[in-house]
Amino acid sequence: MKIAVTSKGTNLDSQVDPRFGRAAYILVVDSEDFGFEVLDNKENVNALKGAGIQAACMVSDRGAEVLLTGFCGPNAFKTLKAAKIGVANDAGGSVRDAVKAYLDGKLPLSNKANVEGQW
Repeated sequence: MKIAVTSKGTNLDSQVDPRFGRAAYILVVDSEDFGFEVLDNKENVNALKGAGIQAACMVSDRGAEVLLTGFCGPNAFKTLKAAKIGVANDAGGSVRDAVKAYLDGKLPLSNKANVEGQW
């Protein structure tokens, strides 16, 4: 399974970025072997609006089935749901720790956005 995780850096030991649409990076991690691809999100970091929707499209294009992040706004959440990507909010620690927490059932999928848009 491919798991997308918002990240402040470019490796598994980087801290989870609490923002989804404006995260510095998004790592797409293979849950089988923890191999990963780094997505540079610089185009969206300073976007006036639509950052979450654009980031959701990028995650979908990479085949992710789940997104782990701190906070996800309503428009991004709807876009991810439409792409059949589960969202687990309130992720923290390192990217590696967040993926392990999700795989161990300690980071459940959310049924709604947990922040207002453009925060």
